[in-house]
Formats: sequence, structure tokens, C-alpha cells
Amino acid sequence: MDPLSEVLSLLRTRSYVSSGFDAGGDWSLHFQLRNDIIKCYAVEAGGCWLAVEGIAEPVWLEAGDCFVLPSGRPFRLTSDMSLHPADAKTAFPPAEPGGVVTVNGGGDLFLVGSRFTVAGHHAGLLLKMMPPIVHIRKKADQAALRWCVARMREELRDAQPGGALIAQHLAHMMLIQALRLHLTEGVHDVGWFAALTDRRLCAAISAIHADPARRWTLQELATEAGMSRSVFAQRFRETAGETAMDYLTRWRMLLAGEQLENSGQPISVIAPAIGYDSESAFTTAFKRVMGCTPRDYGRRARQKASARNAVAEKAEMPRIA
Repeated sequence: MDPLSEVLSLLRTRSYVSSGFDAGGDWSLHFQLRNDIIKCYAVEAGGCWLAVEGIAEPVWLEAGDCFVLPSGRPFRLTSDMSLHPADAKTAFPPAEPGGVVTVNGGGDLFLVGSRFTVAGHHAGLLLKMMPPIVHIRKKADQAALRWCVARMREELRDAQPGGALIAQHLAHMMLIQALRLHLTEGVHDVGWFAALTDRRLCAAISAIHADPARRWTLQELATEAGMSRSVFAQRFRETAGETAMDYLTRWRMLLAGEQLENSGQPISVIAPAIGYDSESAFTTAFKRVMGCTPRDYGRRARQKASARNAVAEKAEMPRIA
């Protein structure tokens, strides 16, 4: 698989809510998100400002625009940037699939969208690789996303057999399509996405993903990119915001985290599969990147999975009148 597909394959969507938002007059709402939530919206009528935490300039959204917020950062939607924002929780009741939230009687802005959570103990690290805002302006590019949003609303509203699974795939499709369109624009801040848009750097990243267990050297990666060692090292660091070898280590640790969470394999099997002959060297690298030891990571992941399963089983139990 290509690097984008591989990264996104580690994100597992779990819950989905699709709804509408109808606002009128002067209004301003602040949204506080968890770092495992992705939002995708299409503006059907009117316009508003979008301001995302950590981004200097707000973005003006107008009819036809689509936008995705994959980083879990707090954000603000408003008719006027000079207004003091209210907490969105005061305007939004508990989410209902297919419902519409109305502010100030509506009539000036209408947008539809979906939000979904991603599972996995490492989801936060993966989402940090994504751009904070994906803003789709081109008419030709908007069509696919708007179709996904509209189709998800129908599936969740009508509750047809198999609708939950269709909604799951639509949610993933929206994210993939938006990020793919974002990549084709070719103008990105420093980070992983910027490196993917560079043909030569993408060749080196693709080589890493194709064979993460290989004992890669900087020279070998530079050869994959068709560049000299020194030029490659500088260009990768300046474009991606980290060294090529740091990226190699981080990707290996994400793969290891996936194995620890889902395969049940021991460290003695996982470590050599991603290029480490020594368990101690693997453990040191894992703790540096992931913030805990492999054993602690696996234990926490299993505990979270058990808690999620217990909640799911409780929700599926029939009620006794």
C-alpha cells in the first residue's frame, strides 16, 4: 500500500453521527474536541468563519465548500470574528443522527456533516500527522465529498439493514477523499503531508513503508530519493519537520503499537519483525516515541478494549419492561 493508505488503515472508525446546522443572525460557537474525533462538513447555503486553534488566520467558508478537521483541535464557527463565542454544548443537544440544530431561528447558514471517532491506543499520534484543516474549494473536488455526506445522512436517518456498516465505510471514504484532494493541491506547511507531495521524498517514505524491518541507512534512503546523502537529509528535515531516521523509528513504533494492541504477539516476535534484534533496544525506542514501555502499552490497550466491549454489550442487551 502507499504511505497514506497505510497510515489511514491504522485508524478504525467506531461511531458516527450525521446532522445539520442551521444558523441565523449573529452567532459564534466554540467546539472542544477530543483528539480521537474527526469532523467533515459541507456548506449547503450561506457562509461563516472557521477558526482552528493554532492556526493564525481564520478561513471563510461559503456555499459549496467542504472541510475536514482531522486533528482533534478545538475550533470555532462564527458569523463574525469579533463576537465572543459561546460553548457549543449550550446550543447542541445530545447528537441525534439526521437531526438539525437551529441557532437564532436559522436561515443564514446551513451546513451538513458527520463526525466520527477513531479507535486505537495510537490514534492521537496518527491524527497529529494530518493537516489541521482540509478545505476543499474546487467545484469538481466538492462533488465526491458532498455525495458521501448526503449518503451518510440518508443511511443514518432511514436505518436500513446494513446501514451502520455503510456509514462506517462512508466515514472512512470522506477522510481518504478529502486528504487525497488536499495532497493534490501541493501547498502545505512543514510536516508529513508536505513530504508526501515532494516526489523524491515520497519515494523514500514509500520505501520505508514497503520494508520497515530493513536496516535502512540514510545513504540508502537518499538513493531511493535519487539525491545525495547531505541534500536528502536537509531536505527531509526542512520539509517533514523531522529527520528521515526519526520518521523511520516513529513509523516502526506505530506498527509495533498496532501489533501490541491487536495481535497478542510477544515482544520477542514483534521487535525483529520491525527491524530490532535486541528487545532492550526496541523497548528503549518504543518508550521514547510512545511514552511508555511496550508492556504497559499493550496492557492499557487491552483494558480500553475490554471497557469498550463492555459498553457495547450493555447497549445491546434487551430492556426488560
